[in-house]
Amino acid sequence: MHSGHSAFTPDLLPPAEPAIGPPPAAGVSLPPVPLPPKAHPNTGFAWLRMIGALIVVVDHSAPLTDAARLTVFPISWNLSPGYIALMGFFAMSGYQISDSWREDPCWWRFSAKRVLRLWPPLLLVVLVTALVIGPLVSVLGPSEYFSARATWGYVVHNAGLYTLQHRLPGVFDHNPWPWSANGSIWTLPMELTGYLLVLGFGAAGLFRRAPWLTVVLMLTLVGLDRRGEASIGNPGRDGSFLQVPLGSMVAFLVAFSIGMVLHTYRDKVPLSPFVAWSLVGLQIAVHNSKADAVMLPFMAGYGALVLAFHWPARLEGYDSWVFGSYGLYVWAFPVQQLLIMAGATTQWLLTVTALPLTYLCGWLSWRYIEAPTLSLRCYLPRSERRRPPQHPNSRPRSPRHRVAQLRQRPEPAQRAAAVPAVSA
Repeated sequence: MHSGHSAFTPDLLPPAEPAIGPPPAAGVSLPPVPLPPKAHPNTGFAWLRMIGALIVVVDHSAPLTDAARLTVFPISWNLSPGYIALMGFFAMSGYQISDSWREDPCWWRFSAKRVLRLWPPLLLVVLVTALVIGPLVSVLGPSEYFSARATWGYVVHNAGLYTLQHRLPGVFDHNPWPWSANGSIWTLPMELTGYLLVLGFGAAGLFRRAPWLTVVLMLTLVGLDRRGEASIGNPGRDGSFLQVPLGSMVAFLVAFSIGMVLHTYRDKVPLSPFVAWSLVGLQIAVHNSKADAVMLPFMAGYGALVLAFHWPARLEGYDSWVFGSYGLYVWAFPVQQLLIMAGATTQWLLTVTALPLTYLCGWLSWRYIEAPTLSLRCYLPRSERRRPPQHPNSRPRSPRHRVAQLRQRPEPAQRAAAVPAVSA
């Protein structure tokens, strides 16, 4: 979800695990069996965000072709892969954004990085949708379309995030899902709210002086979430703030706060695959019970972070193929709506045609919009004395990865450039 996140500094890497192997026979010294090498966490985060964004494209193909559907799975399953991915993405954002503040605790640079990450791709897709796609597909004539107040309101309101406007005059009116030209962006104001939480905690010095308040925040949000009872396809009963449903926002911020807690206590809470799989089993056991909604953000959030920190090292050096997850996300919905107009009227035909096209949009967005705007961070002055010290035992990056990183100028922080949390 997410935002010009800074690259993880080496001291955030988990401590080296001891080599394991069978017990040696008496008098025989056997060499230890090394554990499989792990990629840098930013590689895991980048791949997970791309995989999750593609899952959302698949999941959206069901309601976009049949408005009676909520997800790719049958309604009776009460399960959405996109919603699970959403919870994982918010948790990853909570972790990475908290790390961004830890690395550079300056409120105005933190804010500038968030603006440079979040708005440029959003503004481009909003402008293209309103001023290029809209007049081409609207049932209104060009003169009537451009004279409509809602046409220009679409640009202004969506640029403000909390004032989202989903419809354009006459656009996609005959599609099975006519209520939004770009339904995915509805979670972006919720992601922005998470950034503001980190900014508030950091500026007040709470991460340093009272880290336990991150746990209080998480528990408070869990309580508010259960009162609102938001769920898949249900924004809850807490009303809205401007155009943002409060119930859904609180539900997603639970996952974001889990990421904040796990970052705050990263030296005390291990990221264990055994625990992650145990949470998956517990989630299956409580599915369709009242505990289901409570467990979901913990299972998805903790699991996403475990995957990121245990990603296979052989995938390092290929990160440039998955940097476009945010662009893929913000372009996917209008691309899918256009494909439906072109004849992709079944769920699986829409999925097969949308996946390569949305991936291409994401790659182009990264190459020509996101990377250039992120390069403007070099104009944010920063004192080198404020940089946290590097861990003396940190693992060096591979040469191949370093070459790939240099090709993805302007700065290594782009490795953590994250897609804002996606909707289900």
